[in-house]
Amino acid sequence: MPKVKTHSRAKKTFKITGSGKISYRKPTRGHLLTKKSNKRKRALRISGEVHPANLDFVKRMLRLR
Repeated sequence: MPKVKTHSRAKKTFKITGSGKISYRKPTRGHLLTKKSNKRKRALRISGEVHPANLDFVKRMLRLR
């Protein structure tokens, strides 16, 4: 039987915190920043946390289950 591989994009996108939660960097912060307000850019600096509704799906992509 072949090895079960981790989803390549998921391992680059998500990171497991010390307390076991899964965090990610919020999108749309890479380019076209002049049209975005300072308030919006400040809010995008904060890393996001995976919503409990999507937690099982993300864990499956990372092969944590």
